[in-house]
Amino acid sequence: MNPTAPRTGAGHRIRAVLFDRDGTLVEDVPYNGDPERVRPVPGAREALELLRSYGLRTGVVTNQSGVGRGLIGEGDMRRVNERVDELLGPFDVWAVCPHAPDDGCHCRKPRPGLVLWAAGRLCTPPDRIAVVGDIGADVEAARRAGAHGILVPTPVTRPEEITAAPRVAENLAAAVRCLLPEQPLVVGRCR
Repeated sequence: MNPTAPRTGAGHRIRAVLFDRDGTLVEDVPYNGDPERVRPVPGAREALELLRSYGLRTGVVTNQSGVGRGLIGEGDMRRVNERVDELLGPFDVWAVCPHAPDDGCHCRKPRPGLVLWAAGRLCTPPDRIAVVGDIGADVEAARRAGAHGILVPTPVTRPEEITAAPRVAENLAAAVRCLLPEQPLVVGRCR
């Protein structure tokens, strides 16, 4: 047993943390296809460094419907993701849903496909993964996959999403602190 591994209660330990991209790791720029517009949210770099210092793997799970809607190209999306990785990475896994909302895919959050695919790539059971995001779809995807969700509200987060979330953190740093060994991951507020 690794005494430095974050616990999720009853002996479970988080091994990996998956993050939503826009609004969670970087400032939300709708349908961003320009790497120059990528700006990390305050504290993102430090939060990721802290997780990595504990040996946790990190990844990104992101809906990018701008591709499916024809608003940005796959190359544009890839360059933006590369910029995020350059500023905040390296991430162990990237899982991207390029589909439009009406495409009926299995990967678009709140469906669990992205989380399950990332779990497979990380060779980590979903119950050992936390998903951090800024809207209810992120937390719901975690729940459906059997992972642990933490909501970090932003101005676009609806009040009912905050109420429904099992765990809420005021910012990215607080969410990450919830995952450290000193703090069992429990339902409620992350401080």
